[in-house]
Amino acid sequence: MANPILDTDASAFARRYMDLADSRLGAQALFTTDEFFAPKERMLEPQPAVFIPGKYDEHGKWMDGWETRRKRTTGYVYCIVKLARAGVIHGIDIDTSHFTGKFLPAASIEACYSESVDPQGAQEDGDWREIVPSTTLQGNHHHYLEIADTRAYTHLRVNIYPDGGIARLRVYGQPKTDFSRVERGTRISRPSRTAPISSPRTTSTSGRRRRC
Repeated sequence: MANPILDTDASAFARRYMDLADSRLGAQALFTTDEFFAPKERMLEPQPAVFIPGKYDEHGKWMDGWETRRKRTTGYVYCIVKLARAGVIHGIDIDTSHFTGKFLPAASIEACYSESVDPQGAQEDGDWREIVPSTTLQGNHHHYLEIADTRAYTHLRVNIYPDGGIARLRVYGQPKTDFSRVERGTRISRPSRTAPISSPRTTSTSGRRRRC
């Protein structure tokens, strides 16, 4: 299920591959150390982020994305995301649309392959690898980051330094098919070579012949 690409400057990988972090396909934001101003789940919404002037909630200005509070101590904030499908990641878009005063100054992303559905389990048994090193970001901007890694991953850990907001996280990649899970003896059907091929019909409209 592809998202409409509204950014004319989108990288080729965003046009070619599916979004493995699409919540419609089952992607989930499992855990974060801070989501005070806006919940982590919003950054996985499939539609583009919007800005609604004058809209507020109990924490202040409503923002369409994941937003943390200001970090008053050392360290950073992170969020664990379970991808909709295990797959090879070709590129990521960290979208900070509409975050101007409180965008995240920098971020890095780690990935792992884990069968665990529990965020703590993924944290502990996952072999986490850095796929995006710490990268300086801008506010109200798409950041298209190409990934050169042929391994398949199931989870991401998005680290933001030190705090801020992400409107959308898009993870473009190729789903991995695990043939070891296919039962022995299962036949994979192919289109029949003897299936009739339909030909264009010819109809008459106002005395003219039209192929449809």
